[in-house]
Amino acid sequence: MNMKKAILLFLSLFWLIQWSVAQTPKWVEKAKRAVFSVVTYDKNDQLLNTGNGFFVSEDGIALSDYSLFKGAQRAVVINSEGEQMDVENIMGADDMYDVVKFRVNITSKKVTFLPLSSVAPAVGAQVYLLPYSTQKDRMCAEGKVKAADKMEKDYLYYTLDMRLKDKMISCPLTTAEGAVFGLAQKSSGQDTATICYAVDARYAMAQAISALSYSNTALSDIGIKKALPDTEEQALVFLYIVSSELSPEKYAQVLDDYVAQYPQSAEGYLRRATNRLAQTQDEAAMQLVEADLDQALNVAANKADVRFNRAKTIYNYLLTNPAQPYKDWNIDKALTEIREAVALQPLPVYKQMEGDILFFKQDYAAALSAYEEVNRSELASPATFFSAAQAKEMLKAPSSEIVALLDSCVAHCRQPYSDAAAPYLLARAQALLNDGQARKAMLDYDAYFKAVNGNVNDVFYYYREQAALEAHQYQRALDDLNKAIELAPQNMLYRAELAVVNIRVGRSEEAVKVLQEALKLDEKYAEGYRLLGQAYIQLKKNAEACEAFAKAKELGDPNVDALIEKYCK
Repeated sequence: MNMKKAILLFLSLFWLIQWSVAQTPKWVEKAKRAVFSVVTYDKNDQLLNTGNGFFVSEDGIALSDYSLFKGAQRAVVINSEGEQMDVENIMGADDMYDVVKFRVNITSKKVTFLPLSSVAPAVGAQVYLLPYSTQKDRMCAEGKVKAADKMEKDYLYYTLDMRLKDKMISCPLTTAEGAVFGLAQKSSGQDTATICYAVDARYAMAQAISALSYSNTALSDIGIKKALPDTEEQALVFLYIVSSELSPEKYAQVLDDYVAQYPQSAEGYLRRATNRLAQTQDEAAMQLVEADLDQALNVAANKADVRFNRAKTIYNYLLTNPAQPYKDWNIDKALTEIREAVALQPLPVYKQMEGDILFFKQDYAAALSAYEEVNRSELASPATFFSAAQAKEMLKAPSSEIVALLDSCVAHCRQPYSDAAAPYLLARAQALLNDGQARKAMLDYDAYFKAVNGNVNDVFYYYREQAALEAHQYQRALDDLNKAIELAPQNMLYRAELAVVNIRVGRSEEAVKVLQEALKLDEKYAEGYRLLGQAYIQLKKNAEACEAFAKAKELGDPNVDALIEKYCK
């Protein structure tokens, strides 16, 4: 090539470059600073993926592709200045259209961002793709809209006359005015040299966290913390759902986020106080709990509800820490708090708490009065009548009055009885037995057995045997004792009782067998020898009886002397 041709070629390239730069919009130089690189890491903190994303708000909201974040436990972005920032939380995701919205913990007050286009670019419109770059030069790729197909609602999926390189996935596509309308996506088609695709940026922005998002598979496959829903009501439901699903540490982080996002919500402080109290009760933690309870009262519109929760928190703390109260957290403080709540709004649930606190204080008469007020309200339930029955019992009221309250308790249980009703059936059975109504007590024991699907222990069979014995249903008593012994063969009480029932029904030989088996298990069981002697007396074997009585006395049985006096002199 001669010198003249070389100069002409150089000038042609020079003018071509100059023309290209001249055609690049001026806004590109600033706009490209909104584009960043994304690096994600797995659970072992090893590099997972790298890709692109871009800011859509000055406070750090950004968009990228879901594939980049799937399986990630943390992520960072690197802006055009080379500055690294952490991804704070995930705000929404869709695996079908491969988009994710997230918030970056920005290191400055504001970041450069791309505004969303309010109007979709028309077919044939000139559009620009802004790649990630740390270079200062103005650069972008140009193309045109070839097609815009409807996705759902009014969102669009674009086909573009533009070549897309691998490193341009999830880079922003903008209108000629610099407003972003789409995210560049990987193509599965054949013609990737001249065609690329983009998902509507508005669709990506529409992704959000709702109260039910915890069960969303796309979101759960990302280990990075999720943002809270945008409304306080939805966020509270979200808190309730995740409280039983997350570890205490992660749930604590969610509560901190809630308090930061909704600082005027008393519920956030109350829930955080409860969670902190459940995790640890050292001095530092208790100070934080107290601060949250105080702040809840400061910001609350409903002071009565906060007073109630403060009373409940102190009361529950005292139940588990009766010997080491924190500061002035005593039962009188809990009572003061709940009475403040009742004075502001005398709800039955507050009166129930007042009754529980008074019961703890051993003021059973006042507790009963509170419970009776609740039982006259719409809050009356099996639990509230049971509370009243317990107070009556502590006041040593007639057994008939206790049974009457337990009748109301059981009457409020749904039928067929479930395991929720089981404790009340068991309590009434014992009360009926104390009131001399053994046959009714047996019916309650049978109902309990059915309510818990027969999942009972040896103690149950022993108690039901006592009712059967009082009701003179001896065969049932014997059957239940045999079941109790089968479940707890080392328990001498059950074997002794079995012997007593056999003696009572005149089966003295069977009683002897039972006691001999018992004494093989425990040869120093003094009561066993005394009962054996009584069985021999019924069989008119006085010599054997006196030998057994002597052994019982030798082993220290205090009840055998009268029998020796009567039969062995």
